[in-house]
Amino acid sequence: MGKETKVILTTTVTNLGHSGDVVAVKSGFARNYLIPQGQAFLWSKGAAAQIESMQRARRAKALATREDAVAAKNAIEGTTVEISAKVSESGKLFGGISNDRIVQALASKAAVSAKAIQIDPIKTTGEFAAKVALHPEISASFTVKVVAD
Repeated sequence: MGKETKVILTTTVTNLGHSGDVVAVKSGFARNYLIPQGQAFLWSKGAAAQIESMQRARRAKALATREDAVAAKNAIEGTTVEISAKVSESGKLFGGISNDRIVQALASKAAVSAKAIQIDPIKTTGEFAAKVALHPEISASFTVKVVAD
């Protein structure tokens, strides 16, 4: 293997590409991470048929998930999620509010991934603006309200 290797992604990899994309990455990254994790396999001329079928499947799934994402956006957009946490006498939290806690609070409205939530670290009580990516083109904004337990 040389300095760069062409691989075909089997799953969507953040900041790299989507399932079925052919990307050139550093050989070490492909050999030590992408291929062992099952996120990619080495590119070859015979893999063109596999690429096309993966891209067709991704397009079909994107159409279905887009409709779900619109429904989830309607349920989440503009809402406030309240999370109670233990606080010290100075008003600071013991630890912080993780994305997993926010996902649990959003569970009644829509199922979202913890990785899709974008929010600054929460260390105190108050209201914080958050955003969740539901689809590559669709995101919803909501408020996280942290209250003392």
